[in-house]
Amino acid sequence: MQDSNHTPVDKPGLQRRVEALTSRISSERDRNRPATQRQTDLSATVIIPARYGSTRFPAKILAAQTGRPLVQHVVDQCRKCARVREVIVATDDQRIADALRPFDTRVLMTSPEHQSGTDRVAEVARGVSDEIVVNVQGDEPEIEPSIVDALIVRLEESEDDMATAATPFPADLDPSDPNFVKVVVSRSGYAMYFSRYAIPYLRDRAPGVPGSDHLLHLGIYAYRREFLLEYASWSPAPCEKAERLEQLRVLECDHMIHVSQVQRATHGVDTPEQYAAFVKRWRSTANA
Repeated sequence: MQDSNHTPVDKPGLQRRVEALTSRISSERDRNRPATQRQTDLSATVIIPARYGSTRFPAKILAAQTGRPLVQHVVDQCRKCARVREVIVATDDQRIADALRPFDTRVLMTSPEHQSGTDRVAEVARGVSDEIVVNVQGDEPEIEPSIVDALIVRLEESEDDMATAATPFPADLDPSDPNFVKVVVSRSGYAMYFSRYAIPYLRDRAPGVPGSDHLLHLGIYAYRREFLLEYASWSPAPCEKAERLEQLRVLECDHMIHVSQVQRATHGVDTPEQYAAFVKRWRSTANA
């Protein structure tokens, strides 16, 4: 029996009002987003591993001659991506969390026991819902948003578990410099090997002479979330330990990494000299 003290609820009408309110809230949120993010296909989370220690450039992640910590520049670039739902910095150091607080950057504290950035990213990835996770290095302040989006699209439109990017070696960089990682790619677009050594070895060319034979690897990886969690559970492989390149674990375990070739090189920061060059480029752009 209907309770005479209550008016029957018009459920269809109520549903229409809820849907209209939800639509208005969504539209308002969309208008407040940067133009590049006004899309309905946000399908990935970017996780930026950040550690305080660095052998070649101590505390580089918080270098702030631009007025923003180095890692915040990475966050800023990733926030411009059209297909990224959220950007998270993963760290085990409270100094990094404190430095990013004024910029309203989401920071998650991770275990101090991690031996690699991949392990740190995987810990955070366990708590995200997106199928695709992108690992952007915390020392890549000029990473192109279009490259991040392209790797996400690659995984969406293929059966690949992992993708990365490379570019023809810039003429102003020395391919013999171990700070710049090289990659050799197969005809079908998959990595054959990564190295700090200048590969391929150019037997008939003088050492240190640059050419189009070398590809510079960029510090970015897109994974299917489930593959990342599996990959992070594997033990470090011999070549990985020798070169100190985590991606070699994937190749040594007989999995494939697709390499998208792009035309513009972004500059990672491994040394104080590279940071000074970044600051110079940033200031010239800011003052333009």
